[in-house]
Amino acid sequence: MRSIWVVLTLIALVAAGVWLNNSSLLHGPSAEATTRVLAHRGVHQTFPTKSLDNDSCTATLIAPPRHPFLENTIASMRAAFDAGADVVELDVHLTPDGKFAVFHDWTLDCRTDGSGVTEQTPFSVLKTLDVGYGYTADGGKSFPFRGRAKGLMPELTEVFEAFPQGKFLINYKSRRAEEGTALATLIGERPEFRASIFGVYGGAEPTRAAIASLAGLRGYDRDSMKACIMRYAALGWSGYVPSQCRETILALPVNIARWLWGWPHRFVARMHAAGTEVILLGPWDGGASAGIDHETELGLVSPSFGGLVWTNRTETMAKPIKER
Repeated sequence: MRSIWVVLTLIALVAAGVWLNNSSLLHGPSAEATTRVLAHRGVHQTFPTKSLDNDSCTATLIAPPRHPFLENTIASMRAAFDAGADVVELDVHLTPDGKFAVFHDWTLDCRTDGSGVTEQTPFSVLKTLDVGYGYTADGGKSFPFRGRAKGLMPELTEVFEAFPQGKFLINYKSRRAEEGTALATLIGERPEFRASIFGVYGGAEPTRAAIASLAGLRGYDRDSMKACIMRYAALGWSGYVPSQCRETILALPVNIARWLWGWPHRFVARMHAAGTEVILLGPWDGGASAGIDHETELGLVSPSFGGLVWTNRTETMAKPIKER
């Protein structure tokens, strides 16, 4: 009987030690912790994120417009920075004439007055298109941006030149490794652009090629994220940060992040010490992760959260997020 009590006591002591090592109740945010905002696609027209697939034309699903900005344009990025964004996320495709077109969709038919595959179209042609052509909030009865966004698809160097102090998270839409090496080539030719790149993510092949080609560049893909989460779930109770979680970027849905050892403050502090940036997404429901897009969701962001918060509504959410 005495041995049973000894075992139970040891178990209780170990459990208490693990709790003490991981509880953010006892380990609050560091004095220098600041909450930063990541603007997904800049300030843009929003649409429901549930029940979408790769073929969904989201330009036809937008809510009634409340502002004049279209995703991935210079004006939308400027509006995001003006609203308080610290990093702007943008999407790129490497075109046959060696340019990085800043545009989300794999094809042109949904949003523009063009057609065909984006990466197979020369940028000289892409630059002539109306990127607001296909937007409608009423099932095609009206097209409020048609004719107002001709020539507004930017090239990546145009973005960097417009915002020399800006920070950007680059989303590779393809699986082509050459897109990663092409970014490294661009930085070799224009080294002043290196400071503008916060990180890269998306297709594993270009993401990993870019990280391998540019010293100090951080980024992630689905497999690298999964590897980090699984390894940390097994070992993080001890405070150990596995190699899969070091010198990288972690974009975590809030309903997954809350179960990680030390979340939020101990976890973020460990990742920062390991050279890793943490991005907080909205809840994941099996499809695309949303952002923190409504004031009712602010409670999902811990006060003084020391990472970045992903939002699709920078114009209304940047200020209240930072005030957390």
